[in-house]
Amino acid sequence: MSTRAQFSEELDQLKQQIKELAVEAKYSLDSAIHLLYECDVEKARQLIEDDAELDAREERINDNAVLMIAKQQPVASDLRRLVSAIKISSDLERMADHSTNIAKATIHLGEHHNIEIDPELREMAILAMDMVDLAVKAFEYEDITLANKLAEMDDVVDNKYGMVVKQMLELTAINPEQIQHIMQMAYVARYIERFADHITNIGENIFYLVKGKTYDLNS
Repeated sequence: MSTRAQFSEELDQLKQQIKELAVEAKYSLDSAIHLLYECDVEKARQLIEDDAELDAREERINDNAVLMIAKQQPVASDLRRLVSAIKISSDLERMADHSTNIAKATIHLGEHHNIEIDPELREMAILAMDMVDLAVKAFEYEDITLANKLAEMDDVVDNKYGMVVKQMLELTAINPEQIQHIMQMAYVARYIERFADHITNIGENIFYLVKGKTYDLNS
């Protein structure tokens, strides 16, 4: 196998590893939200423990990308692919961290908090997971049109976040004795909003990969 063919194969493997990490990040959010509504403290603790594997996956991706840069000294377009891989894997790892934070909120709320979980939180999470699917497709095909749509979806998540926080503040006014539990749900909304922000970062990295320039999709 020629050096170029080997490099292309390693690049494809790296791309596949990123797609798999994205699937795991999406699954972590899906699981965290489900456990929140089910008040499943025990499984929330397990989700937190499982986050170590996602951290390890991100480290392997970064190590592989750095090694490829050192060994192959790639040309500009391939170098951008490797740099983007490192940045995207970092965002995916941070996304999983926010899912872990949701699991921690579930633990803080406990099994018998007697507070109705706002359905808008689930809607925010579903939209964020749709963004993951779109980001993976944009990354796979290096499609900046798809990447640009992530910013529009993120705006919707941001608007929902604003509404949820407003509702939580109103709840604390009439239920001051439950302020700690209510604030945990506000934190969950914030974690989902940050999860979506990292997906927008991935979209920006896809623009960098394709165009060779930095773009701010939130502007």
